[in-house]
Amino acid sequence: MNALIEWLKAFWPAPMAVSRSEQALSCIGAFLALLFTGWLCREALGDASPWLIAPMGASAVLLFAVPASPLAQPWSVIGGNLVAALVGVACASWLGHSGAVAALAGALAIAGMFALRCLHPPGGAVALTAVLAGEEIAQLGYHFALYPVALNSLGLLLMALLFNNALRRRYPHRPVEHVNVHHTADPIPRDRLGFTPEDLDAVLKARGELLDIARDDLEEILLQTETRAYRRRFGEIRCADIMSKDVLSVAPDASVGVALAHLQAHKLSAMPVLGARRELHGMLYLHDLVPATASSAPVSTLMQRQVPSCRADWPITYLVQLLSDSHVHKVPVVDEHKVLLGIVTQSDLVAALFRVSLDRYSAATPEAR
Repeated sequence: MNALIEWLKAFWPAPMAVSRSEQALSCIGAFLALLFTGWLCREALGDASPWLIAPMGASAVLLFAVPASPLAQPWSVIGGNLVAALVGVACASWLGHSGAVAALAGALAIAGMFALRCLHPPGGAVALTAVLAGEEIAQLGYHFALYPVALNSLGLLLMALLFNNALRRRYPHRPVEHVNVHHTADPIPRDRLGFTPEDLDAVLKARGELLDIARDDLEEILLQTETRAYRRRFGEIRCADIMSKDVLSVAPDASVGVALAHLQAHKLSAMPVLGARRELHGMLYLHDLVPATASSAPVSTLMQRQVPSCRADWPITYLVQLLSDSHVHKVPVVDEHKVLLGIVTQSDLVAALFRVSLDRYSAATPEAR
């Protein structure tokens, strides 16, 4: 009896970690896209032709509810629906309009989408529509793949590109490549310990099944999980606890020559550029000054304005990836008004992590050691 109850529990839906705002935006996006696509196709095709087919509702779910899915990317939408439409029309033309033919069309459409790497679940419905939708669709023949299928798909895709990018969703969902910023053959620091991309690829290959999540998203989720576990094990050390407070700075209107002299005198590779109220304007890096020939030019002409920063109460785990995997070696600590409070360097972070590890080791029992 207990085994039966446990089996039945598998039918209960798992909780969805999707915010209400994301749910609302998905609904709004699908509504606007289907409305626009229906209007576009009606204007282009008129009332005499089918201008919006049901499988496009399923495509809208993917494009706006799960735009990061590999099944919702542009080639999957266009290629998957087109392949399925062509397969469905071919099966109907050669074999008729029976249920068995519809099943065959669905199976062959999946095979075609796998072969062309454009798997798109609504494509299965498109193939069935070509076989079973009736005389009006049958009369279109292979034109069915162009209109309404291709036209519908393009209308939805256009709206997905506009809507998702307006909301700063990464669409199309391109993989994020973590490249060694020094352009050497070494892997980035975070890949030298723990699991590597090669480990993840090997596990995914061993599973041999399609996961509805991009590989880079899965890797990022695992890395963030490791970070949370590290934070729980080692406690919450804040940026304010390890930052340097006595920070050498320069004004935006100071000359390049003066700034270079300060950097060389204090053996620094960078320093913040601050306004009259110590608000952060940018960072001045030594490697930006070396090519400079006009030593009388103001610092503001060479400083980098877009620099990553952090807040004093943020945990230092935020800085681990930033300071290890990118070209950033110093992170300004600012308040809500961008007033500089201090700076955290790579050395500060390494010393803090070493101190925490040493303290935990010293507190361990001899048996634990």
